Amino acid sequence: MATGVDQAVGLSLVVFSLLLFTYYSVWVIVLPFVDNDHLLHKYFLPREYSVILPGVAAVILLLCIGAFTAVIMWKNRKPKKVD
Repeated sequence: MATGVDQAVGLSLVVFSLLLFTYYSVWVIVLPFVDNDHLLHKYFLPREYSVILPGVAAVILLLCIGAFTAVIMWKNRKPKKVD
């Protein structure tokens, strides 16, 4: 069973993910239809970053997965038997 700390951490991760998803969805889906001089544009980065930031995040994620896989394979390797 999960402890109170585990549940709090899980809830905070879910809330953070929902906020990030909502922010990105408004940035990518709603903002192109809003006038450029509207107040809403002040709270978002330029549109170029809506493609660049997820791309950089994907590259970092793939690098971390590759590094994790390499470490696990390195730790689980069996030494060669010498006859």
